[in-house]
Amino acid sequence: MKLRLPKLRPPRRRRSRLFAGAAALAVVAGAGTWTAAASGGATPVHRQDRTVEMPGAGIDTSYFTAGGGGKRPAVLLGHGFGGSKDDVRAQAEQLARAGYAVLTWSARGFGRSGGQIGLNDPEHEVKDVSRLVDWLAQQPEVRLDGDGDPRVGVAGASYGGAVSLLAAGYDRRIDAIAPQITYWNLADSLFPQGVFKKLWAGLFFTTGSADGMQPGALPAGNPAAEGAPASGTADTATATACGRFQPELCAMYERVAVAGKPDAEARALLERRSPSAVGDRIKVPTLIVQGQEDSLFPLDQADAMAKAIAANGAPVSVDWAAGGHDGGMRESGRVEARVAAWFDRYLKDGRGADTGPAFRVSRSGGIDSTDGAVRLRGASGERYPGLTSGPREFALSGREQSFGNPAGGAPPALSSLPGIGGQLAAFGAGLSLDFPGQNARFESQPLAGEVRITGTPTVTLNVRSTAADGSAVLFGKLYDVGPDGRQAVLPSQLVAPVRVENAQQGATVQLRLPAVDHAVEAGHRLRLVVAATDLGYASPAAPATYTVAAQGALAVPVADGVRTASAGLPAWTWGLPLGAALLAAALLGIRRTGREGAGARAGVPQPDPALAGVPLEITGLTKRYARAQDRYAVRDLSFRVEKGQVLGLLGPNGAGKTTTLRMLMGLISPDAGEIRVFGHAVRAGAPVLSRVGAFVEGAGFLPHLSGRANLELYWQATGRPAEDAHMAQALEIAGLGDALERAVRTYSQGMRQRLAIAQAMLGMPDLLILDEPTNGLDPPQIREMRDVMIRYAAGGRTVIVSSHLLSEVEQSCTHLVVMDRGRLVQAGEVAEITGGGDVLLVTLAEPVDEGVVGKVAALEGVGSVAAADDGLLVRLEGATAAGLIAELVRLEVPVSAVGPHRRLEDAFLTLIGGAA
Repeated sequence: MKLRLPKLRPPRRRRSRLFAGAAALAVVAGAGTWTAAASGGATPVHRQDRTVEMPGAGIDTSYFTAGGGGKRPAVLLGHGFGGSKDDVRAQAEQLARAGYAVLTWSARGFGRSGGQIGLNDPEHEVKDVSRLVDWLAQQPEVRLDGDGDPRVGVAGASYGGAVSLLAAGYDRRIDAIAPQITYWNLADSLFPQGVFKKLWAGLFFTTGSADGMQPGALPAGNPAAEGAPASGTADTATATACGRFQPELCAMYERVAVAGKPDAEARALLERRSPSAVGDRIKVPTLIVQGQEDSLFPLDQADAMAKAIAANGAPVSVDWAAGGHDGGMRESGRVEARVAAWFDRYLKDGRGADTGPAFRVSRSGGIDSTDGAVRLRGASGERYPGLTSGPREFALSGREQSFGNPAGGAPPALSSLPGIGGQLAAFGAGLSLDFPGQNARFESQPLAGEVRITGTPTVTLNVRSTAADGSAVLFGKLYDVGPDGRQAVLPSQLVAPVRVENAQQGATVQLRLPAVDHAVEAGHRLRLVVAATDLGYASPAAPATYTVAAQGALAVPVADGVRTASAGLPAWTWGLPLGAALLAAALLGIRRTGREGAGARAGVPQPDPALAGVPLEITGLTKRYARAQDRYAVRDLSFRVEKGQVLGLLGPNGAGKTTTLRMLMGLISPDAGEIRVFGHAVRAGAPVLSRVGAFVEGAGFLPHLSGRANLELYWQATGRPAEDAHMAQALEIAGLGDALERAVRTYSQGMRQRLAIAQAMLGMPDLLILDEPTNGLDPPQIREMRDVMIRYAAGGRTVIVSSHLLSEVEQSCTHLVVMDRGRLVQAGEVAEITGGGDVLLVTLAEPVDEGVVGKVAALEGVGSVAAADDGLLVRLEGATAAGLIAELVRLEVPVSAVGPHRRLEDAFLTLIGGAA
């Protein structure tokens, strides 16, 4: 039975019986089994996995519920670009425990879903959401507002945030939305002011081309190439000419990338797929969360959506969070709590729910004197101030200046790097670089008092160009310059591009600089830099000379109505701490520092000299679930790791492994207990963390740079001396060979993994933490990764690896720690846990008679012998495995193999009661 799509109509204020009888839902293929997804004392969450057949694609979904009977609102959770439904599983479980029916799905072309990536095409991805709403309406536990009309909200980040906005614009049944770090107009995001954002666009299409196909790879006549709908999983023939993208998107990208600038057709294509296309239809309560460190979807995108939706009469709150696509979402816990409160108010009709103010922004709150961690504080206002509120003007010195656009636009200036720029800015390690002769500079006098910029500074420029077509592409940056004139900070590492046309004789343009929230201290200057190039954008290839003059003053927005929070305000108004972190999951893995304030200690314990040579000792480690007094993610965990060990951290989902690793890396603080690395207590920002390297959740790299260049750029950003990198040693262990000189975009998955491991090993940390390092690798690549770990530990260093591949752990690890429901189940050598220390399985090439069995049992040091399916089980009482093998050969027993009497998998399942 095929799905019959209900006609999508404009939104309405309240629900009706519009969808009564619209029960023709998709066939459910391969419905999964209900499983409990809980640990410790947490309320069990039941999950059902199924593939819902849509026109042209099977969509992989998971459905979460918890608690007893009764009707409840529903929530749809979308994922980010390049991800899948698994990325939002933890949030789904939390919402299910809070009384919602939650449905997650992998969008077309991602995860296990089929179809082609349409960048939230209304004819495909958006209609998929409506079909999922149809499905929710048929679930007995979901609250209905009318026939076929469930009470439902939609939330998601980035790609998933955009589809939440689009769903509200196209389907009137949506009741509330909470988009995060997303776009309003995708054309404005990728072609701001008519300038091509080439680096981010390249990463988009690299991610979507996971099948490795290049443009033009499909022959004419191929149904996929001609836009015929594809079905099945993403591993089937869903690939278009550039991976899994729809052909029209491939053609658009190729055309713009070659031209170096967008055309009207490209803009129209992306605008049709943007929430702005249906902005006048979005009339539901909307919580907008946007990141301050985001060169992909900056704050002006949130500003546009807030103004449009508020103009429709809907309740809107705007939250500028710490992080973004360039800085990681450092406040994910706070944001998820606010999303839950938003849905409590507008889906559960909970009028007492604290949804927060109309506007909130996270600000740095100084340094904690106990551990050196950077604090975050929330500032809020009773109304959203927009980006140009309360402007103050500052005169700029500097005459008219001429500078060049170099041939080919190279070398380019540097402002932000996708996935890394905001992180660097947060830790005072900005990579901004402006080449002499390629920019003009204008500067204010020292400020008489502190000025808090909240919004978009603006300035009017007069521009002349010698280019043949009279155009100019310029990039504006606003620096905060210290009293010495040398220390300059570029807030959030952001730059604003602008294309100026018909400037042969001069043209006037208003330059809107990036929106930021940044405090400029008294005595500092504001420096405006107008450059001809930027690494993240396409510049004209032809050389030209630009002449620029600043006309009038620099207008800086100051939102006086936004006040920094003091103690006693609701908990959500405080920023979660920056958290001590190794940003291995970010593009270049820069270390950052911070803390999770609730668990911070009042003081830092003194080092223990007796443990100076011990890589890791954990004692009584305990971490409760948020807002829970008797539910534990980790409880009373204790174990010790010695030099030279490769320790495997094992446990089923929910065992507490990830929480333990996060505490070990300083990302979160324990509620009780202690972690000591080489005798030093681990706290966010503790100096001893410099001896720890980490590879967590994979790492991203700049695809057009070589492997070596990526590593060198990462190490430069740490600010540590080049000789401390020990790059040659790390590269030798990683074994990448000549591939180091090739562009990363040519790497296989295994090579990318090894490059990420090499990055974690730079500086040769004494303790290396690897979380699922073999994910996505084939057997030969897994074997290579195993060798990397063994070689690293062989030098006297220590490796901790968390993995679900038990056979690999058994072969690569010397010791194990097995956890279940937050507690330690067993720790020790691999042979001890598998039983290899006293009972061996002797596999035979052919059966033997009872007489031979008796001779083996009579051997000195053998306790007993029993027949097994594959041979003999021999229990040793004094004899060694080597001695036993020698005696078996002497007795002419046809031995083919000798090993532990059970695999690690058997031992693991026994230890945790089969509940993996």
